[in-house]
Amino acid sequence: MATAPRPRTTTRDPAELTRRLTSWLGTRLPGAKAVAVTVPASNGMSSETLLFDIEHPEPPLRACVLRLAADPAAYTVFPAYDMARQYRTMRLVADRSDLPVPKVLWLEEDPGPLGAPFFVMERVEGRVPPDVMPYTYEGSWLHAATEAQREHLEAASIALLARLHDQVPVGEAGFLALPGQGDPLRNHVEAQRAYYEWVVDGLSRSPLIEAAFDRLTELWPREVGEPVLNWGDARIGNVVYDGFDPVAVLDWEMAATAPREVDLGWTVCLHRFFQDLTVASGRRGLPGFLRRDRVEARYARLTGHTPRDMDFYTLYAALRHAIVMLRVAYRQAYFGEVAVPADPDTLILHHGSLRAMVQGSYWD
Repeated sequence: MATAPRPRTTTRDPAELTRRLTSWLGTRLPGAKAVAVTVPASNGMSSETLLFDIEHPEPPLRACVLRLAADPAAYTVFPAYDMARQYRTMRLVADRSDLPVPKVLWLEEDPGPLGAPFFVMERVEGRVPPDVMPYTYEGSWLHAATEAQREHLEAASIALLARLHDQVPVGEAGFLALPGQGDPLRNHVEAQRAYYEWVVDGLSRSPLIEAAFDRLTELWPREVGEPVLNWGDARIGNVVYDGFDPVAVLDWEMAATAPREVDLGWTVCLHRFFQDLTVASGRRGLPGFLRRDRVEARYARLTGHTPRDMDFYTLYAALRHAIVMLRVAYRQAYFGEVAVPADPDTLILHHGSLRAMVQGSYWD
């Protein structure tokens, strides 16, 4: 990710999107016009983002973000994009917790106006730890910060998870429960198995991913904790910061009800993904930042819940990330950006780390 060309993130025409957005906006706010429409360089591949301002006398100029479901004809990263689910999640979290969630303004489930469902939310100004180049590299604002500033950001970021898990009543998040006949954790893992089968349908299977699923079975927790509302993509790259304080929590498309440790494992492993890439390139990175032991201890102090079975949950996070990375690589191959090697496991950027987790040597 740090050295390869950035994968294509859209197949849509920005000028056409602007015209259609202005037309739609007039149906929600008569006389309004969408201006300064841009597609951010950090646009993701799971859904598309547009930044724009609303030009209208009442209210005055308002900065907005539009999240648009991926074009189904563009070899999507995920099999489905439920924008209403994301919209409902953000409203629930905003209503039932003190997390800084951007205010959602409108939901459009009709694909007609822009070619796919979307929702609009207010834009929060600030800065986000970058993925490309990773925030663990020299030159990023987070890398240039002092130890005390990074300590503050880490503490505030783990507090987001603690407050989310403790404040939002899981009984009100039933629409986020994954289908299945087992407990929430088993249903979560089975959903990932189904996603993997979708990714490799008609393509090369990954021996490493399948070995990781087998290892999960061996490490399965004896006692699965009560489910909470999980953010899903719980990482600092999905937070907007004012200085070193969180001011907006973004990207709720992977939200689900699951044990607390599912979010914690993802937070730890997504940081380690960037840190491991940085070290592999000969740089020091941020070795003391978001360490697993510190994350677990912080969370325990804030919630009274001591994280359990974290070897299982960090492996599960690395496995989930590997499936996404494999799909992204196959998508790049579809667009002619990369060639598929004989060993599909090498398409997974963190295959070395995942293999070490499967073998039980990664956290030694």
